[in-house]
Amino acid sequence: MKLSTFKAALARNPDQNLAIQLPCGDRIPAHFHITEVGRTEKRFVDCGGKTRTLASASLQIWVADDTDHRLSAGKLAAIIESNTRILGDDDPEMQVELQEGTIGLFTVAGSASADGTLVFTLANKHTACLALEVCVPDPRGEESCCGGERLDCVRST
Repeated sequence: MKLSTFKAALARNPDQNLAIQLPCGDRIPAHFHITEVGRTEKRFVDCGGKTRTLASASLQIWVADDTDHRLSAGKLAAIIESNTRILGDDDPEMQVELQEGTIGLFTVAGSASADGTLVFTLANKHTACLALEVCVPDPRGEESCCGGERLDCVRST
């Protein structure tokens, strides 16, 4: 979900409480806090040797012992609006960080309003080859960059 779509869902439902649903279907406890609003930028070289940049709007969620805490959609909208200088003018994808043994990183897949609650559904992030045209082995037997002779590919050592 893009930042603009996320903000629009908040704006349509300002008086509703928020719920965050994990990919497994469980919800993060309702007393969660947003501890960071930020922009995450990643510059990298893919396995085909191409330099890429990826930007995301990030929310970090923390669950504390403060069980009386509740965050409304309007309050989160105001928090995000107060940080637009950090988030930038483009429309990055939303991601959510959450402590789950280690830090879990999720995309925001969708939103729905039900019974006075705005629910954002998270999805697992996945890895993928971004240079399939050069990294998948050629059916004619030529070497792929991941297995052979291309020098511009990134290889772990």
